[in-house]
Amino acid sequence: MLEALGLTAAAAAVYQTMLDCPELGVELLARHCALTPGQVHDCLEELGQIMLVRASSEHPGQMRAVSPEVGLADVLARQEADLAARRAQLASSRATVTRMVAERAERRATHGERLLGMDAIQTRLEELGRVVEHEVLGVHPGSSMRPEDLAAARETDTEALARGVALKSLHQEATRSCPHTTAFGHWLLSSGGEVRTAPVLPQRLVIFDRANALVPIDPMDSRKGALHVTEPGIIAALVNLFEQTWSTAVPLGAVRPGDPQTGLTDTERELLRLLGTGLTDDAAGQRLGISSRTVGRHMASVMERLGAASRFEAGIKAAQRGWL
Repeated sequence: MLEALGLTAAAAAVYQTMLDCPELGVELLARHCALTPGQVHDCLEELGQIMLVRASSEHPGQMRAVSPEVGLADVLARQEADLAARRAQLASSRATVTRMVAERAERRATHGERLLGMDAIQTRLEELGRVVEHEVLGVHPGSSMRPEDLAAARETDTEALARGVALKSLHQEATRSCPHTTAFGHWLLSSGGEVRTAPVLPQRLVIFDRANALVPIDPMDSRKGALHVTEPGIIAALVNLFEQTWSTAVPLGAVRPGDPQTGLTDTERELLRLLGTGLTDDAAGQRLGISSRTVGRHMASVMERLGAASRFEAGIKAAQRGWL
């Protein structure tokens, strides 16, 4: 259970044993946990790094376990602070990338070109897919993908996977309720690719071997055309944006539970944040890849948990409780 906090199984076993039997020294801990004394010392060092053990005042030279009520709460607090910092960095990167790409789309790139229409985009994707050697990173916002687009992607992805190319695909969390998109995701997983979902994604994006990237000319309508970018500075920023989003996304097949302190899911938290900025239901739903009706259902659930009679009151109460 404690492995979810980043502990090895051995360190978790040692910590649990120290809580149950605080009088045990290294030798007895090793015997009880079926480890060597050296392994126990390694586990104590691992536990000490996240401050789950401290030096004993009663038994010099021996360690004592910090109670879960204190130690584990501190571990969670540090992880939440790290997550908040990563999200802030992601927001900053998103703004930088959006600005850079917008400026680049104003004129024909020196080291790239405009691809107008879906045929031109599909042709370039096929060309890059044939020569990619190491990695393809993809961001696919929206609640679903068209079956014909998925069919074309499957053919290209199959060839790339057969050559040992790593495929990482980011989708909107709302696609988990779309059967054909979810089926494609599970096919990609079973074929050796990786698929994750997040409530909010950056704009549509595909990066090949960290050397070529395709981004929409018009983020509101990706079918109008794309900009093929090859400049290292822009590519590096796009890769950084992808990796930050990937680090907080949930693997397909896994379910991230609601926050244990607030009961909010990631989608609900993002929805509260978006509505708090003044977006309408339609605009917030578009960012999350869900319908305005689903937005209403989410907000009704949150208001019920907060005991709020209006969305305005819900926003105030959520802020007062530190939910946002």
